[in-house]
Amino acid sequence: MFTIKLLLFIVPLVISSRIDQDNSSFDSVSPEPNSRFAMLDDVKILANGLLQLGHGLKDFVHKTKGQINDIFQKLNIFDQSFYDLSLQTREIKEEEKELRRTTYKLQVKNEEVKNMSLELNSKLESLLEEKILLQQKVKYLEEQLTNLILNQPEAPEHPEVTSLKTFVEKQDNSIKDLLQTVEEQYKQLNQQHSQIKEIENQLRRTSIQEPTEIYLSSKPRAPRTTPFLQLNEVRNVKHDGIPADCTTIYNRGESTSGMYAIRPSNSQVFHVYCDVITGTPWTLIQHRTDGSQNFNETWENYKYGFGRLDGEFWLGLEKIYSIVKQSNYVLRIELEDWKDNKHYIEYSFYLGNHETNYTLHLVEITGNVPNAIPENKNLVFSTWDHKAKGHFNCPESYSGGWWWHDDCGENNLNGKYNKPRAKSKPERRRGLSWKSQNGRLYSIKSTKMLIHPTDSESFE
Repeated sequence: MFTIKLLLFIVPLVISSRIDQDNSSFDSVSPEPNSRFAMLDDVKILANGLLQLGHGLKDFVHKTKGQINDIFQKLNIFDQSFYDLSLQTREIKEEEKELRRTTYKLQVKNEEVKNMSLELNSKLESLLEEKILLQQKVKYLEEQLTNLILNQPEAPEHPEVTSLKTFVEKQDNSIKDLLQTVEEQYKQLNQQHSQIKEIENQLRRTSIQEPTEIYLSSKPRAPRTTPFLQLNEVRNVKHDGIPADCTTIYNRGESTSGMYAIRPSNSQVFHVYCDVITGTPWTLIQHRTDGSQNFNETWENYKYGFGRLDGEFWLGLEKIYSIVKQSNYVLRIELEDWKDNKHYIEYSFYLGNHETNYTLHLVEITGNVPNAIPENKNLVFSTWDHKAKGHFNCPESYSGGWWWHDDCGENNLNGKYNKPRAKSKPERRRGLSWKSQNGRLYSIKSTKMLIHPTDSESFE
């Protein structure tokens, strides 16, 4: 560019000098040799300018060519990067499809295992009933055999008795095998559940690059999830029948706290946490420790239970009723505040069935914390989606399902778990709290609700 500007500056000077010489020729006639030399000088100047212009253009071409080469190199690098990204995207999509297929297969297997478990439970129940009938028949035949032996000491054993004994032994072995199979099915269900959770997490991570639509629930106060009571490894008592509660397990020599399988009368087999306190076995029906479990659940979840037996959980109203209908029970409530002070209170109580909305009737026995639950009154259990007729609508302002009367006392062990700081009084009232009759409001860090029969006999 500089050479072009220089040439444009030189050419007008040469032309103007040429015009001046032509004009001066009219004024005076100069000798012919001087005119020739002047023309040669002009040509030299013009040639020199053209030469410089050529050099400038050559440099400019070289520089432009280098810039074009740099641009082509960058374009090649960009094309290669784009190609690599497309390959990675294709691989991620293929992995995601494979994970979705695996998730679907695992869900199908999970449903199959659940159906198998239900079938095994029904078969186990029928086998237990057959066992009871067979035992009664064997007992009757043994009595007859005893009479026959007394009357005819040399008579051989009746073949029908022998065959019945053999059949009963086979049935016992079948029942034991079925119990072991049921425990293995529970373990497989837990493994399947954890695998599905892990694959769902992987799907969430891989689907970040693709747009997704989030659908919100139409119920603003519905629970975040629909939890199920998750079971870990269970220690069971080895005997012919399944124990009716933790007291039966303890009486059979198992004195360690932990998870066990029980079968109350006229009920299905389910698992509970047996808590041994100073030599007394208690069945744990509720536990709050850190707020990891959402307790603002539906009526259905409070009826059948939710959470983890090794963490925070609610056993389930139907399971609690199946235990306490067998005998007279004591309800024990253990509280721990944020200063690590521990308190307890015990009640004798009566619990109704689902037709009465699991009505609770309490009478205090002992304790070191002021009573906060109304005594000698019918307390009706209700949740945000299930309100008993004729009772005050407490769950609208108090989170979590609980037993209520015609007014809302400021105690709710299933309320929202609140940390000790930054709380207004309404927030404490809706949360995990215990208000005594003298007006003092306790903010609770952890709770336990346990039940124990008034006598220590087994229910076998």
